[in-house]
Amino acid sequence: MPTKILSIDDSRTIRLIVAKGFQPYDVIMFEGANGEEGLAVATRERPDLIILDVTMPVMDGVTMLGKLKENSDLKQIPVIMLTAESGRENVLKIARMGVRDYLVKPFKEDQLIEKVSRIVPLQKKPATT
Repeated sequence: MPTKILSIDDSRTIRLIVAKGFQPYDVIMFEGANGEEGLAVATRERPDLIILDVTMPVMDGVTMLGKLKENSDLKQIPVIMLTAESGRENVLKIARMGVRDYLVKPFKEDQLIEKVSRIVPLQKKPATT
């Protein structure tokens, strides 16, 4: 059974980097360009993990995280926050909201894979012949 991962970032480039990182794995990727889209996709798809950017238009990541945590169907989904800000106050605020981990941009694909694999099982795709 593939792992379902939802990547929410207003940067298409970041979403592509995230998706590319999971290509070798048995993962189904979903995407959203802001918190509002992300919330809709999370509600519909029930992902195993959400990778969530902090700074986005329409609805930012912190607001979306708050809405996830208020929703009894979604609050158990682990969240990794992506942030361009590594300021201690910011990180502490995010941590108090119940995220499982965070990653500071710019990040390397292997850092992301390592953090995700600590939270949800990642299976390598079977080799194709």
